[in-house]
Amino acid sequence: MAEEVEKLGYVLKCPKGTRDYDPFQMAIREEVFEVIKGTFKRHGAVTISTPVFELKETLMGKYGEDSKLIYDLADQGGEQLSLRYDLTVPFARYVAMNKVRQIKRYHIDRVYRRDQPAMTKGRYREFYQCDFDIAGEYDSMIPDAECVRIVYEILMGLKLENFVVKVNNRKLLDGIFASCGVPEEKFRSISSAVDKLDKMKWEDVRKEMIENKGLDEDKADLIGRYVNQRGGRELVESLMADSLLKTQKSAQEGLEEMQLLLQYCGHYGVLDKVSFDPGLARGLDYYTGPIFEAVLTGNPEEGEEPSVGSVAGGGRYDNLVGSMYWGQHWHRETLLNY
Repeated sequence: MAEEVEKLGYVLKCPKGTRDYDPFQMAIREEVFEVIKGTFKRHGAVTISTPVFELKETLMGKYGEDSKLIYDLADQGGEQLSLRYDLTVPFARYVAMNKVRQIKRYHIDRVYRRDQPAMTKGRYREFYQCDFDIAGEYDSMIPDAECVRIVYEILMGLKLENFVVKVNNRKLLDGIFASCGVPEEKFRSISSAVDKLDKMKWEDVRKEMIENKGLDEDKADLIGRYVNQRGGRELVESLMADSLLKTQKSAQEGLEEMQLLLQYCGHYGVLDKVSFDPGLARGLDYYTGPIFEAVLTGNPEEGEEPSVGSVAGGGRYDNLVGSMYWGQHWHRETLLNY
């Protein structure tokens, strides 16, 4: 074998950030996918398929600072193409092209990101997403709560019972920034810094805000007062009474939606696994309301530390289809990454 490789003149290996899966690993993956598909179908979802590449203009401007991670392809007959970064924007394009009025859809397929891979932490350049979306007109927070329930059912079905689903609202986050004196043009860049709170200490996030984003120290400290809190309904009520946040319509709307979302989560019987986290940001630009993220916590009683961290995330994107294409508003939820 070594002699054959030497004759080839190069080393046989997978490209950086990718890997092969043997029959045993594929058998486990198929079992996991069956649990996920079964949950999606139980909630009335149908599946679709979209191309692995899209027109570059379809993808650009949707992912904030992560747009630099999109894989561009060589010019093909006059079309500028890119590999899909996720399954959400292609779904929005599908909805607009086909003038779909209402749908629950799931899509399980590969996506590609020109990220710096960390194989031991599960960060690859090619990986599967298990995507569930709700498009259409619904009463406030009902689709959002259903998606939190879907994440709950999947993780429980996979016997991953030690987890928490963090929830927040982009309207609240923007209201916090406004009340702390952040200029509106810096909302997204400051949000991208806050998004790193699950990986970095507050002191390091604060330093990035000040040194890299150009934010005043007193404004960064004020933001820290809000984004480092965790809780439930009591925290929502406390923030609704906050003198600074009372002056921001966006913050009050976000808190009212959080109050309703937690109420529905209680009705669904999943509230014990839900935590209101004002520091949850999610990096994608297209989110407009509630956002969430499921995190494995390990088993503290047995001294077990979490080995993976975040395993699922998503949020509402009311304006993605409308602003990009044909003037409709949509509710969208859950992005499950495996």
